[in-house]
Amino acid sequence: MKPVLAVTRQLPEAVAKRAAQSYDIRTQEGDDPLSRNEILALCHGADAALVSVGDPIDATFFEELPDSVKIVATFSVGTDHIDLAAARKKGVIIGNTPGVLTDATADIAWLLILGAARRASEGEAEVRNATWSSWRPTHLMGTQVTGKRLGIVGMGRIGQAVAKRARGFDMEIHYYNRRRLPADQELGATYHDSIDGLLPHCDFLSLHCPSTPETRGMVNSDFIAKLPDGAIIVNTARGDVVNDGDLIAALKSGKLTAAGLDVFAGEPNIEPAYRDLKNTFLLPHLGSATVETRNAMGFRALDNIDAFVAGKEVPYSV
Repeated sequence: MKPVLAVTRQLPEAVAKRAAQSYDIRTQEGDDPLSRNEILALCHGADAALVSVGDPIDATFFEELPDSVKIVATFSVGTDHIDLAAARKKGVIIGNTPGVLTDATADIAWLLILGAARRASEGEAEVRNATWSSWRPTHLMGTQVTGKRLGIVGMGRIGQAVAKRARGFDMEIHYYNRRRLPADQELGATYHDSIDGLLPHCDFLSLHCPSTPETRGMVNSDFIAKLPDGAIIVNTARGDVVNDGDLIAALKSGKLTAAGLDVFAGEPNIEPAYRDLKNTFLLPHLGSATVETRNAMGFRALDNIDAFVAGKEVPYSV
């Protein structure tokens, strides 16, 4: 008999096909977010679980998780939806999918930069709604990107990929990271040893930091006040690093020209005021949403489960 694998969401076709070759798959009929109890019901009698971003894999989940499940693989790099301490206490291994999202997420960061700067959502709406009347010298004038200063908070793989693309736009790159990069990775970028030191140098600011107790709500009114007037913020990191009320106030006041957001606190139930602001470019968490990347994520998650079932070291455990 095949091991039983509980899967909380529908998988990409290629990933589902590979999983079915090795496992007896137990999943939902639809593709809606499941409650903790619904996920636990899938896990009864299972040998492993494959979960996703937004699933409530908290302390209560691990308290009630059947002892048969010894590995939980998440279809994500981030693990902020998982109580890692509770997993360790239960003796459950957690696997994630690092190293395969870099280019797709960097591409989306650049879509946000350009979309927010050039008022793309407003322009597309005019074309789609047949409200575009004519070319006009003052029509939808945005902010030029080429030659401006780009600040990056978090210079890991994705931050470096964003910087690489920025060099094609002749941007001056500034960054903050917990540790300064070696010169061969900096490639001329200017390092700042504090976020406060970085912010005055940012015409554009791209967020690439994890969600931690230190970063949650980091982008608040004091943070924004240190940016140049008219700056543009983009976020492909985690929604909860932004204080929504303070960001919205800065967008309304004109302190910030625009914001491009792919992630939100409480998504998909985002702060409604964002939808009413013309100077926001909004996407539904598409950072890794390419066929190539989502397949690679799924294969990496299965690599973790396959290794555990075979009694080998889990390659991407956290």
